[in-house]
Amino acid sequence: MSWAQFLDPNEFSWALFLQPDTLRMYAWGMWTTFYMLIGLLCFGGIAGFVLALMLTGRSVVLQRIASAFTYCVRGTPLLIQLYLIYYGVAQLEWVQERWDAVWPWTYFKTPLFCAMLAFSINHAGYLAEILAGGIRATPAGEIEAGYAMGMSRLKVWYRIILPGAMRRILPPYSNEVMQMMHGTSLASTIPSLMDITGVSSRIYSDYYLPFEAYLFAAILYLLITFFLMSLFRLAERRFTAYLRPRAH
Repeated sequence: MSWAQFLDPNEFSWALFLQPDTLRMYAWGMWTTFYMLIGLLCFGGIAGFVLALMLTGRSVVLQRIASAFTYCVRGTPLLIQLYLIYYGVAQLEWVQERWDAVWPWTYFKTPLFCAMLAFSINHAGYLAEILAGGIRATPAGEIEAGYAMGMSRLKVWYRIILPGAMRRILPPYSNEVMQMMHGTSLASTIPSLMDITGVSSRIYSDYYLPFEAYLFAAILYLLITFFLMSLFRLAERRFTAYLRPRAH
C-alpha cells in the first residue's frame, strides 16, 4: 500500500476523529489514563517503598513476607490480577455481606477503584525489588563514612542510603513507569471504564473502524510516552550527572 492510498480519505475514515464528540471522548480517555497512572504511582509508590524497607531490613520474617508478596505479583500477569480484584473479590461471601454498607468494600463496586488497586499492587511489587536493589548497591564506604561523622542509623538512611538509591534506580524506574502506563490499557477489559483503549473499543463497536480507532489510540500513547520520557531524561540529566564521563 502506498502513502497516497494510506492517506486517501476514501480508504480510511479519518474525518470521524476530527469531530468534537470523538475528540471529547478521547480527551476523557486520556484523563482517565492519566488519573489511573498518577494514582498507581502514588499508592503503589508508598507501598513499594515500605516493601523495599522490609526487604532490606534486619527482620527475617518481614523480609520473607515482602519477598513472598513481590514473588506473587511478579509471577502472575497483570490482567489476571485485575480480574481477581474486579471479578473475584465480588464472589466472596463475606465481601457480599458488606458490599453496600461497610467501607472499604463499597468501593469494589467501582471499576476505576478496582483497576487502580490492581495497578497499584502490581507497581508496588516491581518497585519494591527495584528500590531494594538500589539500597543494597550502596557502597559500604559511604555508610561507614556517615557513621564516622557521628550520624545516627536513621540519619544515615535518609541522608546517604535513600538519596543514593533514588539516583541509581531512576533509569529502571522510568522503564517501570512506562510499562505501567501501557499496562493501564488493560483497564479497558472492565465494562464501562473508558480509558484511551476503551474509547477506541467503543468507536470500533459503533462505527466498525478498528484500524483507525486503535491507530489513533497508538498515536496518543506515543505522545504520552514521549512526554513522560522527556521528563525522566531531564531528571536523569539532573540527578545522575555525576555518572557521566567528565570531559578533559
